[in-house]
Amino acid sequence: MAEPSDPFELAIDALMAREFEESPLMAAALGRDGFDHRLDDCTAAGFERRAADDRLWLQRFSDMDPHALTSEQVIDRALVMATLDRRVALTGWEEWRRSPEGYLETGITELFLLAIRTEDELTEAAVARLNGIGSVLDEAAENLDPSLASRLIVERSLAQCVANIGFARNDVCQLASGPGHQDRLRAAGEVGARAYEKFAQFLRGFAPTCTGSYEFGEDRYNDVLRRGELLDTDVRALRQQGWEEYHEVAGEMATVAARIADGSTDWAAVVRRLQQVHPPSISDMRDGYEAVCLEARRFMVDHHLVTNPADEHCIVMPAPVAVRATLAVASYMAPPMFKPSKDGHFFVPYPVDDGDLEEVNGLLESNAPYSMATTAVHEAYPGHHWHLMTMKGARAIRRIFTSTYFVEGWALYTEGMMRDAGFFTLTQELGQLEARLFRAARIVVDTSLHTGEMTFDEAVAFMHDRASVPIPTARSEVARYCAWPTQASAYLTGAMAIEQTRDEWLAAGGSLQGFHDALGGSGAMPVPLAVRSIGQPGPNR
Repeated sequence: MAEPSDPFELAIDALMAREFEESPLMAAALGRDGFDHRLDDCTAAGFERRAADDRLWLQRFSDMDPHALTSEQVIDRALVMATLDRRVALTGWEEWRRSPEGYLETGITELFLLAIRTEDELTEAAVARLNGIGSVLDEAAENLDPSLASRLIVERSLAQCVANIGFARNDVCQLASGPGHQDRLRAAGEVGARAYEKFAQFLRGFAPTCTGSYEFGEDRYNDVLRRGELLDTDVRALRQQGWEEYHEVAGEMATVAARIADGSTDWAAVVRRLQQVHPPSISDMRDGYEAVCLEARRFMVDHHLVTNPADEHCIVMPAPVAVRATLAVASYMAPPMFKPSKDGHFFVPYPVDDGDLEEVNGLLESNAPYSMATTAVHEAYPGHHWHLMTMKGARAIRRIFTSTYFVEGWALYTEGMMRDAGFFTLTQELGQLEARLFRAARIVVDTSLHTGEMTFDEAVAFMHDRASVPIPTARSEVARYCAWPTQASAYLTGAMAIEQTRDEWLAAGGSLQGFHDALGGSGAMPVPLAVRSIGQPGPNR
């Protein structure tokens, strides 16, 4: 807590308390006590109250004199202002009227995986959330506006809602080990399943009436880049950067492909061939990921690329049932930022229906061994897992307000850094370059989708033809870009900013390990702000 005499720290404490109170799901995920049993207030009044409060908090921090603050407080203030300014800029978008997605989550799987409470406490919290989800979904039905909502986004959420029915009815009880706890979860799960069934029925009728667009628009996109991420660019310059990087990486891929395929520079053909060399089953694919994660961990430590936090563990496991319908790629879940645990979870993509051979084969091709090492680096070592364990020592507000452009930029940066350090085999190098080309293609697609210059089907074809993404995965990916505007551009945009900073750090005499430890430990702020926070390399950096 703040010293009573320090008004800035008191303001930060008050803002954090407000953030936790307004989002119990976030507070519980961060490890704050007293929020596990609650869901967020999803009434229209709740959304409007938060928007009004954001403006007031932004004004409060804007009025503070930066000259009266310490250097760390100056950075904290800038972080708060960028976060709130982005929210204020996007208030008119009214995501809560457009998309059902934000209403569907209970966070129950995460509660049990994080395991920071007793099973009795976890069961109590899960039962409360399952019993409460019906009210949240009723509010969603009231809030959603067919003139704003896109049918594509609604149908994407419908798939997630249907998956949640099965999770609540069949799977949630398996999260507990005690028979009594399982019985309570089974009963509450049936209540939740019926609520999801009711909402799914609503969405089936609602979707055909939707006339809105997922198109975010050039001005809003620029607000995210400039006001939220503090970047000196705009959507059109970003798209040009994506194209330039795409062509540069494609040239590198041709060179590597020629080394693999006896002189053939047709990297797409080589990739298609490598995609067919995959494990026989999804279970074997998970085993492969676990093995390569351990290899990456050893390599980064042995080569002094980072300082690894003590007592960390990365658990490689199947993706939770509730997210399989909407997330067809690997993902990572960190332990709570405000608890000592350093056990993270790397989720391997699993099919919604393991009897759907097209879906299964698409996942196996997308996660073939030539690309596994890159994904393991990105999600685990020294990507998300290492970074999020390292930033647990950052100042409190920097563990709450984070930038996707930093988080994903860091993970993509580590892919190239590990290649430079010699971690990958030749075919894995092609996989690393393909992943970077994929992120460049994402920028082109995301910026084009949200400025109305590319349709959904054109975007799917682009990802398939230009980035060799299997059609089922490409459709899931593009639907995600439509649902999460600007997020797909975060990876390469953030990585390139970090690469530039790394080069400047090394040119000034700093060490690579010192740079990684400093930047990774600073938090996950917008990249320009993170760069300001670490200063210049010193004698021991």
